[in-house]
Amino acid sequence: MFKDMTINELIHLDRNKFVFIDVRSPSEFEEMTIPGSVNIPVFDDEERAEVGTLYKQASAEKATDRGLELFSAKLPQFIKEIKRLEGEKVVFCWRGGMRSKAAATFLDLMGVKVLRIEGGVRAYRHWVLDQLETVDLKPHAYVLNGGTGIGKTTILKQLKKEGYPTLDIEGLANHRGSIFGGIGLDPNNQKTFDSLLIEEIHKLQKSAFFVFEAESKRIGKLLLPGFLLEKKEKGTHIFINMPMEERVRHILEEYKLQDHHEEFNEAFRVIKRRIHSPIANEIEEELQERNYERILQLLLEYYYDPRYIHTAQQYSEEQMITLNVSNIEEAVKEIKGILLSKTDLLPVR
Repeated sequence: MFKDMTINELIHLDRNKFVFIDVRSPSEFEEMTIPGSVNIPVFDDEERAEVGTLYKQASAEKATDRGLELFSAKLPQFIKEIKRLEGEKVVFCWRGGMRSKAAATFLDLMGVKVLRIEGGVRAYRHWVLDQLETVDLKPHAYVLNGGTGIGKTTILKQLKKEGYPTLDIEGLANHRGSIFGGIGLDPNNQKTFDSLLIEEIHKLQKSAFFVFEAESKRIGKLLLPGFLLEKKEKGTHIFINMPMEERVRHILEEYKLQDHHEEFNEAFRVIKRRIHSPIANEIEEELQERNYERILQLLLEYYYDPRYIHTAQQYSEEQMITLNVSNIEEAVKEIKGILLSKTDLLPVR
């Protein structure tokens, strides 16, 4: 017989040894799941709606009978897909109810060792919300700061590649943070972001420090938790200065504006009123010509850089380290030197 696993037991698992299987419908999976899970649904979206309607309008018995009828028809393929997965199997649904119980029961009958998460995704979501309120993020924070286009995300990725502890908030959000940050991307919703963030926070807790990018309280439509904003305010800020032409080149490479002209145009309309009229009018003229290089120079000089200067004035000199560099490679080298020099930061136990 399959065994139930509590959320507390789930949190302390070695995830590399297990494969998590979300048996809910595709739309439920897309809205939120346990990070790293695969979706092998008991019902698709239409079938779930049908069973739900029967439950509300007829009876629980009729809904259950119809559910078993639908699931039985796809059972051979369901079992085959799960058997293909490597690792010990863990199944779950919304509340640890009928769908995960049926899946675990049939898998057990077929000789597949399986665990089921007690309380399902709902219990996991409650744990995430509790963590967002109570977690104590221990490592010292180094905060990458500086004007738009200096390549902070690229710097973070390179540091992570070389083994430095980092937190890529924009990567977790799948959004670049500014009004133009969603161009060419499909941003995560709040529930998915929260789950990914807490999972990453737990990985960082034994580090002496971590590096992340300065963000406002919102990334697109997402809200950052208070503990992370507080960590930013109290952290050591590394302000990076880089030539304008290098910044423009980074943005052009990353955003590929020629492929997303209409999205860029729509985003500009949102901030147009915040830009001095002669400059805003010039940007509009350049948009018609698709002269992105000039547009970016104007946006950086007259919109983003003044905001950055205002932000920089909020921090004390003791919190600030300023780097004047020519490119991303030089920035990475300088930041590594700063991190390696902090011998007073012992690992947190």
